[in-house]
Amino acid sequence: MRIALLGLGTVGNAFLESLRQNREHVEMRAEGPIEIVKALVLHPERHRGEAGLITTRPADILNDPEVDIVVEVMGGCDPARAYIEAALRGGKSVVTANKEVLANHGAALFDAQAASNRDFLFEASVGAGIPVIRSIKIGLSGNRIDQVTGILNGTTNFILTRMERYGQSYEDALAEAQRAGYAEADPRADVEGTDAARKAAVLASIAFASRVTEADVVREGITRVEPRDIALGRSFGWTLKPIAVAREVGGRVFVRTHPAFLSEDHPLSGVGGIYNAVLVHAVPLGEAMFYGPGAGGPSTASAVLGDVVEAARNLRLGGRTVGCTCYRELPVAGEEEGRSAFYLRLDVRDEPGVLGSLASIMGESGVSLRTVRQAEPRGATAELVLVTHPAEERSFKRAVLRLTSLGTVQAMSQPIRIEEAAT
Repeated sequence: MRIALLGLGTVGNAFLESLRQNREHVEMRAEGPIEIVKALVLHPERHRGEAGLITTRPADILNDPEVDIVVEVMGGCDPARAYIEAALRGGKSVVTANKEVLANHGAALFDAQAASNRDFLFEASVGAGIPVIRSIKIGLSGNRIDQVTGILNGTTNFILTRMERYGQSYEDALAEAQRAGYAEADPRADVEGTDAARKAAVLASIAFASRVTEADVVREGITRVEPRDIALGRSFGWTLKPIAVAREVGGRVFVRTHPAFLSEDHPLSGVGGIYNAVLVHAVPLGEAMFYGPGAGGPSTASAVLGDVVEAARNLRLGGRTVGCTCYRELPVAGEEEGRSAFYLRLDVRDEPGVLGSLASIMGESGVSLRTVRQAEPRGATAELVLVTHPAEERSFKRAVLRLTSLGTVQAMSQPIRIEEAAT
């Protein structure tokens, strides 16, 4: 079985190394030999050790009738999307780790797969080596899934873990993540929630059998989180995690990525560092959790290689994996829909009547307060922590907008949602 790579960076090289280490085992499962024949790169001078494989011409792979499986590990949306579609329409099976392409153009690619009658596999696009996509798509196909909750971005999880354990500022924790190679020089896709939103869109599409795109996902980053809020959360018995939540409620899909406080008994509360985890609630199963390293060349290569084994075996035996499973068309809820409990910290002028006015605004906006905690005043300023009962998102946002207009409110933290128990 002849394999060609689109891209030969961190994941591509890790894929080659993994195949070399495990070739006998892999080929037994793939029902025969696997041969890497080409690799598309932009800078051939950087890959002198693989000179026999290197090409800079996409057509050398896409138009070669002897290439059976194309492995896309170049990343980005363009030209990766065009290459994947061309490979599928050219009768080749495709394996990809590209969550950006899937979250934005999955429907078109699955159409190309259906027309070609070949495999399109993407286990590595979410959770790196954690086998969550195949588990949801195939292993849990006899269940009705109503919620998926996950920590899907190792960079943000590492940053929040450092802030919690060592009291680091966001800036210091980010710098450490960059030094360790866990964050890019430009970390915005991670810290602003874009990476997690793409993965959440892929998971939600599979879990609820209805197409969800990146644009459908409500996202909120971690750039405004402060160590003070993490410490206060610990005093309530919570830990702060970068959470993606996808729910189907009343025939509608709600998909969000944001920092959230989790209670100590939540299964995801102990997932730290660069690790990812996905918690699935399904009927009749109940809860199942998938856990492991969510980034890095070896873990991603593990999933890519597993998909290659499946695609090769299917080609040899005349089979095909499950294709598109989005047979429903459910509406996706907007930014102000849904319900959540919230945490909010305020610095206010320390004078009579301030707490009463805050409580009145919350009540008039339809938000019920569960807890109000006041720290010792600092001169003329008092710190107030408000914890709400579950409230409508639009009602809470309306209340926050009114609070910002009060002259007595001097500063306000990033509001943080609270997930006190797995549902």
